[in-house]
Amino acid sequence: MPALAQALVLGVLIGALYGLAAAGLSLVFGVLKVLNVAHGELIMLGGYAAFWLFALFGLDPFLSLLLVVPLSAILGVLLYGGLFRFIVRFGEETRIKNSLLVGFGLALTLHALAVRLFTADERSITTSYGGRPLVLGGVVIPLGRLLSLAVALALVALLHGFLQRARWGRAIRATAEDWEAALLLGIDVRRAYVLAFALGTALAGAAGSLVSVGYSISPAIGLEWTLKALIVIVLAGLGSVFGTFVAGVVLGCAEALSATVFGGPYREVVGLLLFFCVLAARPEGLFGRP
Repeated sequence: MPALAQALVLGVLIGALYGLAAAGLSLVFGVLKVLNVAHGELIMLGGYAAFWLFALFGLDPFLSLLLVVPLSAILGVLLYGGLFRFIVRFGEETRIKNSLLVGFGLALTLHALAVRLFTADERSITTSYGGRPLVLGGVVIPLGRLLSLAVALALVALLHGFLQRARWGRAIRATAEDWEAALLLGIDVRRAYVLAFALGTALAGAAGSLVSVGYSISPAIGLEWTLKALIVIVLAGLGSVFGTFVAGVVLGCAEALSATVFGGPYREVVGLLLFFCVLAARPEGLFGRP
C-alpha cells in the first residue's frame, strides 16, 4: 500500500504536466481545427529556455515563466503568420491533413535545430529546493514537482477564466463553435485564430519550463510529449479546459500505478490501452459533448 500511494502521488504530479501540455494543443485544435504535431517540440524549446536562463543568469525556473510564457506567445504568433495562416483558409478536413504535413516538417526542423545548438545531451535544472522532500504519512513528495503542480493548476485556471469571462475569450469560444456564425456576429475570426494559437504556444512553453524542473530535457522529448498530449485530448475530449487537466492526471496515475504493479515496461502500454478504450467506447471523450 505505501508503494501504491507513492506511485499515485507521483502520477498526479506528472499528470498535471500532461494536462497543461495537452491544454495548449486542445485549444489550438478546438479553435483552428489544426493539429500541430510539433507541439512537443514547442514544449522542448520552453524547457531549454528555462534551462539557459537558469544556467546563464541564475534565474529561478518558476520566475523564468515570466519571460518564457510571453516569448512563447510571440513565437506562436510568428509560426501562425508564417505557416498556419495559410492552412486555415481551407475546409476542416483539408486543414487537418495539411496541418499534419506542416507540423511534421516543423517538428523535424526544430528537432534538428535543437541538436545543432544544444547537442543531444540531456539537461536538467537543479535548484536548492528541488531535492527537498515533503513527507506526509510516509509518502515522499518532491517540493519542486509539488510547486510545478500548483503552477500548472493556476495556469489552467487562468485559461479557463479567460475563456469564460474575457471578451476575446468568449470570441475564441464562439469561433470554435462556428466560425461562420462568429464572423456574421462581427467577431474578427482571424484575430481569434492568432490569439488561440499564441495561447496554445504559451502553454507549451510554460509546460516545458515546468518539465525542466523535475525531469531531464533533450531534443528527443518532443515526440513523447506530443503523443502524451494527443492521448490526453482523446481521453478528455474537446470543450473543457479542466477536463483536459483531469484527463492528464488520470493518465499520469494510470502510468505510475501500472509501472508499480506490473513493471516499468508496461507504463506506456496502459496509456495506449486507455486511448483505444475511450476512443472505442466514447469517441467524444470523457468530458466532451456528443
